[in-house]
Amino acid sequence: MMSLGSSKENGILDIQLDDIQATNMPGKAYDYDSSIPTTRLERLLRERELRKSHRSNSQSTDNLRDASKEVDANGKKNNLIFSDVDKLSLEEEVLGGLLAARNMSDGSKKPDGRPSKQRLLVVANRLPVAATRKDEDSWTLEISAGGLVSALLGVNEFETRWIGWAGVNVPDEVGQKSLTEALAEKRCIPVFLDEEVVHQYYNGYCNNILWPLFHYLGLPQEDRLATTRTFQSQFAAYKKANQMFADVVNKHYKEGDVVWCHDYHLMFLPKCLKEYNINMKVGWFLHTPFPSSEIHRTLPSRTELLRSVLAADLVGFHTYDYARHFVSACTRILGLEGTPEGVEDQGKLTRVAAFPIGIDSNRFIRALELPEVKDHIRELKERFAGRKVMLGVDRLDMIKGIPQKILAFEKFLEENPVWRDKVVLLQIAVPTRTDVPEYQRLTCQVHEIVGRINGRFGTLTAVPIHHLDRSLDFTALCALYAVTDVALVTSLRDGMNLVSYEFVACQDEKKGVLILSEFAGAAQSLGAGAILVNPWNITEVAASIGYALTMSACEREKRHRHNFMHVTTHTSQEWAETFVSELNDTVVEAQLRTRQIPPLLPTGNAVEHYKQSKNRLLILGFNATLTEPLDTQGRRMDQFKEMELKLHPNLKEPLKKLCNDPNTIVIILSGSDRTVLDENFGAYNLWLAAEHGMFLRPPKGNWMTTMPENLQMDWVDSVKHVFEYFTERTPRSHFELRQTSLVWNYKYADVEFGRLQAKDLLQHLWTGPISNASVDVVQGGRSVEVRAVGVTKGAAIDRILGEIIHNNDVRSPIDYVLCVGHFLPKDEDIYTFFDPEAPAGPAATTSTRIISPINRSASRFSARSNVQPFLRKATQRFSFPKKKPLSNGNGNWWSAMRDRMTVHEGSSVLDLRKENYFSCAVGRKRSSARYLLGSSADVVSLLNGLADS
Repeated sequence: MMSLGSSKENGILDIQLDDIQATNMPGKAYDYDSSIPTTRLERLLRERELRKSHRSNSQSTDNLRDASKEVDANGKKNNLIFSDVDKLSLEEEVLGGLLAARNMSDGSKKPDGRPSKQRLLVVANRLPVAATRKDEDSWTLEISAGGLVSALLGVNEFETRWIGWAGVNVPDEVGQKSLTEALAEKRCIPVFLDEEVVHQYYNGYCNNILWPLFHYLGLPQEDRLATTRTFQSQFAAYKKANQMFADVVNKHYKEGDVVWCHDYHLMFLPKCLKEYNINMKVGWFLHTPFPSSEIHRTLPSRTELLRSVLAADLVGFHTYDYARHFVSACTRILGLEGTPEGVEDQGKLTRVAAFPIGIDSNRFIRALELPEVKDHIRELKERFAGRKVMLGVDRLDMIKGIPQKILAFEKFLEENPVWRDKVVLLQIAVPTRTDVPEYQRLTCQVHEIVGRINGRFGTLTAVPIHHLDRSLDFTALCALYAVTDVALVTSLRDGMNLVSYEFVACQDEKKGVLILSEFAGAAQSLGAGAILVNPWNITEVAASIGYALTMSACEREKRHRHNFMHVTTHTSQEWAETFVSELNDTVVEAQLRTRQIPPLLPTGNAVEHYKQSKNRLLILGFNATLTEPLDTQGRRMDQFKEMELKLHPNLKEPLKKLCNDPNTIVIILSGSDRTVLDENFGAYNLWLAAEHGMFLRPPKGNWMTTMPENLQMDWVDSVKHVFEYFTERTPRSHFELRQTSLVWNYKYADVEFGRLQAKDLLQHLWTGPISNASVDVVQGGRSVEVRAVGVTKGAAIDRILGEIIHNNDVRSPIDYVLCVGHFLPKDEDIYTFFDPEAPAGPAATTSTRIISPINRSASRFSARSNVQPFLRKATQRFSFPKKKPLSNGNGNWWSAMRDRMTVHEGSSVLDLRKENYFSCAVGRKRSSARYLLGSSADVVSLLNGLADS
């Protein structure tokens, strides 16, 4: 028995899988612990309170740990690239915390015997440590700088393992073994990538294709002469690298672990992991912006990457905008259903949500009390005495908007000569990718602008811009944050930008002002306390600089208080805990949803029962069931080919065999009109039912209508006019005019526009043409159908069975029924029509049904007790004189059918045991059918098996 949760600390629900996997049959009541909150919100709120309680109880332990860190920080010297603030335990903090390490070493457990912390496997492209080889079997490890590492410094709620590339090529086994052992002490697990894979995967696909695209820079021009740098070869290397990451995760995965994949480097990883273990808890988080669907659709591998990410249970982004863009890409490119909770694909929901990342604010606040930082602050105050300090801290990158920032500062100095000797801009530009020509040109551009401005506004003793092409250590950076009056963040496109958070955390004394680009993710969180600007609008940014420098102390206090409250409450630890908590609950929710999804059809069992039966009935849908597959190759669906419904070429022979079997009756039941069915099935010896059974055609016979004489159809013209109106105004939509119904289809139109048009169409119909008409409005996935009341496939089967009886097509009771189709929910009464276990009543039968009451009792009776005398009587009763067939045209078929049927005749139609009834929904997981089939290819396999038997 496996528990979905193992810890009170992380608030994971203790629901046993046995409680939620009792059965896959639809309609069963759930059998789980009633003490568990029933709604998702209630569960998440309870987990939040549990986390707070745990944090309060462990506060004393944290204080002791902090005290030990401070003592060590003052007493030892450390050469890590971060500061002395966390000298002894920085590695421990990054990799899960001292407390978790202590629990691992002494094996401490909760009173019930479970581990005290849940294991979290953080999978990122790079490990949080950088490895340098000293000799054949020894390595030097240093903590790496980076947004993800910084964000997870304070996370100690989980027993964490990091999996990633160490940033170094290690081709020999001795080196790989020694590095693995060295990293194990830091609780890291390496993935070894060779130079060619790194070149094609990391430098190629990740940095030259995905990163520019996600930041709205567009795709590079593919070099057709360099075969090693094509989109195809780079994408192949990308998939190969992701599979290598998956192999390492699979090797170290333990049941109950949470696997957290990070960033665009690993978009293919969720799919690889789920293929290995479908029950693995997998989350994926993107640390960059996600572009709009119009940008993402330019990516050649767009479909494969989106579907790979959707394999995860939870997909996280920094802001709601990015999450909305992702859902929009899935709906517009993949044709899936976007919901408020995420993306739904035939019953499988991938939750999509925004989780704004934070920092370990306490780390920065504590750092300001260190003597070394105080010394730095004192030096900086003396150095810039009498001048306002403005600060920019960025990577030297195209998206950071450094030229725009400097040009705006130049304009401010032009328009405000009084400030030229009273303000200084300190720009820290950390070099990145110095070997790339675009970055080299950017560096030259920035240097030229800085030199021109300093030459124009500088003096012999001071210059307005201090530009540094290097990074600062942690203590110097904290000191710089503390003395800054105005921080200037002008990103042109940024996933989050934690510099703004770090600045706020260090400003509790100064109360400085934050000028923030509206294109940075942080603008969604700090927008109320910051001054938001469009970095492309140089005039606006210059005016904002002037406003920030002259802002009153009262307003600075209010703005800072708002920002500081957000930064200190929305920390990196809270971010990680919230994501993992949501992921755990998403898995619980998915388990509950899975119980409503029928299992896959056991094809071998269906074929075996078919062979053992004596008289069979096969009911088959047409569209998306027997139709020819379309090779879309990842593109949008081909409208022309899909509108031309064609029988699957591999079904022609098996269908002919089944139709020629004297003990098998085949019925094609479709909403299409008669001409479509004649074109595809005219040569087959089977029953055809067009327009949901309103027209029938017996084998080798003519079409007959089943419409009652009093069927009101005076609403058709007015509905037709409405459909024509919306077809004209909705590009790529179309409507079908049938004799008993009308269908407006917007499957190929723009998804969002089509939904809006459908909403308006329905509102217009209900308030006008059909307000008093006897019609049903059936909403499909992307269609609206108006049909006469009572027209369903369940009612059609009633009529077909009655006609079969009076044609003497059935010589003995039917003891095997297979019903397969891709039917709309309203038409799924056909599944419950035959089901011996389905409850009788309006939900399961139609109001006009003749055979069902006695047939239902006969089915249940024979299924339960297998009483042979009853079967003999049923067989003996099953003999009718031949009667005149129904006439073609619009005669009152239903009245005649009612008069000619007798109770004894109806009771003899079926002798159906529950194990001989197979109802299968094709490509639709939310269904009242007993089983599922994935696509028409599975239908081909099934019918071939039946034909061969």
